[in-house]
Amino acid sequence: MVKLERIPNTENIKIKDSFKEQYKNLLGKDYDEFIKYSLSYQRKAIRVNTLKISIDDLKKRLEKRWILKQVPWCREGFFIDFKGTEEEKEDERYDIGNLPEHAMGYIYVQSAVSMIPPLVMELNPKHKVLDLCAAPGSKTTQIAQYMGNKGILIANDIDAKRLKALGLNLQRCGITNTIITNMSGNSFSRRPDKDDEKFDRILLDAPCSGTGIIMKSLKTLLNWNINAVKRLQSIQKDLIQNSFKILKKKGLLIYSTCTLEPMENEAVIDYFLKHNKNAKLEEIKLPIKSTKPFLEYNDEKYNKEIKKCLRIHPYDNNTGGFFVAKIRKL
Repeated sequence: MVKLERIPNTENIKIKDSFKEQYKNLLGKDYDEFIKYSLSYQRKAIRVNTLKISIDDLKKRLEKRWILKQVPWCREGFFIDFKGTEEEKEDERYDIGNLPEHAMGYIYVQSAVSMIPPLVMELNPKHKVLDLCAAPGSKTTQIAQYMGNKGILIANDIDAKRLKALGLNLQRCGITNTIITNMSGNSFSRRPDKDDEKFDRILLDAPCSGTGIIMKSLKTLLNWNINAVKRLQSIQKDLIQNSFKILKKKGLLIYSTCTLEPMENEAVIDYFLKHNKNAKLEEIKLPIKSTKPFLEYNDEKYNKEIKKCLRIHPYDNNTGGFFVAKIRKL
């Protein structure tokens, strides 16, 4: 059992009544556990950038001062904790982001569950890949790493302000196969309709309500509202439909979010499958504890194939919450 460290000043935090009602209805007896983990620090994790350093060499550099524990589902991923005293831990010199290994691009500080989407993309150096909502670049740099820095990777984001961080992270990690674009997600579907001009792999890490990572933004407990969820669902449906249009035959589309909302996860995939008979969900097999996807919610029944998706709650692995669907174009 991993010891939880509660985020300071959250003892009397107010939770919006509508949020409480929604998530008690969604999670039942697990609601209190969800809140407990959502108000606690998430285990810090890093991913070794094997484009610049081997896993063994990186471990040798860090293990004198840091405890590294393998992330079970990612060979390059490690949970990380400082070996020193509490006083030393508070010293900013021991912040992971201030490590020389971080500055040199040997490691990327990344949530352990966010490493999953690139892991299931079945990437190779010959692929043409689109990361549709790429900034700040954790998954983009991971995709490039798995491509061996070869092939073509388009890293797109609609928010121009976020492109600076994306560019800096690509540069720091030594990524050279990537082109940054600043377009709406739907702009790509206006491309010519020839299959050889489409993408072998697409990652749609969709904008979402973020209820799986409340520990990163406690405002979610006060700002959440069902109308915002409905607006996000509309955007997600539009993005997944347009992404599928520009995917090659036999290609893979990965849809992911960091929310627990069925409306933004299972309902979006159910809608997508109804409108694309040439799409097939593939099972995601990883050594990770997960929660069964919802096959019905609020009197709506979803396609039974959705059981192949991966739904992770914060208390499953002491990580953030995540949802991942792996879609093959027939």
